[in-house]
Amino acid sequence: MKRFWREVAIAAGDSGFAVTLDGKPVRTGRGEPLVVAHAALAQDIAAEWRGQGEKLDPATMPLTRIAGAAIDRDAADRAAVIDRVAAFAGTDLICYRANSPSALAQRQATQWQPLIDWAAGQFGARLHVVDAIAPCPQPPAALATLREAVNVFDDLRLAALEAAVMAAGSLIIGLALAEGRLDADEAAAMSQLDELFQAERWGDDPDAVRSREERRQTLAAAAAVFAAAGT
Repeated sequence: MKRFWREVAIAAGDSGFAVTLDGKPVRTGRGEPLVVAHAALAQDIAAEWRGQGEKLDPATMPLTRIAGAAIDRDAADRAAVIDRVAAFAGTDLICYRANSPSALAQRQATQWQPLIDWAAGQFGARLHVVDAIAPCPQPPAALATLREAVNVFDDLRLAALEAAVMAAGSLIIGLALAEGRLDADEAAAMSQLDELFQAERWGDDPDAVRSREERRQTLAAAAAVFAAAGT
């Protein structure tokens, strides 16, 4: 889609702050005005639109996607999202450790184990850790506890959590970002630990770098939502 607007602005109203393009509100996928309750968040969303070039690039607009998803979500959608996000605890990235090389195994243990311990203390959910790629069944009580931790998020913060978890491949990293245990760069580094290790050893390529940066931007957008909406 080509850029069709000249001016991006914020319009304050009774229901919140709308992002407008040449005076007309940005619309969600379902045609609803994109209105958020927090002025700082509206400004960040507006910045995404101002930063577009001649062609609209949705990959560079994670805040717009998150806000739109929250606005468009109904009760049935919400239940499905909670199930989908909570399910990551069953195969969480940070629960699966390498046997070799030893340097990777040590890096995983040093960086990931504190998050396992944090989740146990923060939510009372102790997940099992294995040094294998085969699925490891997690304690049902821990999974139920983590699902309840997801369920308490309001629609906006749930949309941000969903985006973070999908980008990170880890519910624990997503929750740590939401709770302020990690910032966006730390969450990206944690979730990309294996990729970065391999890049250090064998070199990198532009597609991999671009993919990691897009995921980092998504995590940064989620962190901005958590900061604006409160945790």
